Amino acid sequence: MKIGLISDTHGFLDPRLPKIFGDVDHILHAGDIGPDRLLAQMESIAPVTAVLGNTDSSNWIQLTETPTLGGWKFLIHHIVSPRSLTAELDAQIKRAQSQVVLFGHTHRHFEETINGVLFINPGYSGQPKQGAERSVAVLHLEKTLRAEFISL
Repeated sequence: MKIGLISDTHGFLDPRLPKIFGDVDHILHAGDIGPDRLLAQMESIAPVTAVLGNTDSSNWIQLTETPTLGGWKFLIHHIVSPRSLTAELDAQIKRAQSQVVLFGHTHRHFEETINGVLFINPGYSGQPKQGAERSVAVLHLEKTLRAEFISL
């Protein structure tokens, strides 16, 4: 199973995304989405689970989601500091028995396993701007997890 990981679109959907995510089974968006129409556009590629970012204002999107995909338990939350978790977020991760924590906000891709949990940030994927590295990721769910970061 392949999962498309994206964050920080800020109202912009890269025109290459349908090709990049063309064979994924699901897309997870870690917030700062922009207008709801972006999620509808992504839904035309694959089913989407998304969370609110600090710049989003949708009434129907949650702050945290805990989907299980391909037998792997995820927690998606926009602002996460993997090396200094808040007590509340640490409790949510433990309660959900999350194996993968997807986050965004920093506009930098990140991948590290801490205490048996994979923390992953696909990076910034919004409008191209000077000096901003842009990326998304594809997470391969097999017996182990393998992340593939893709520069935009």
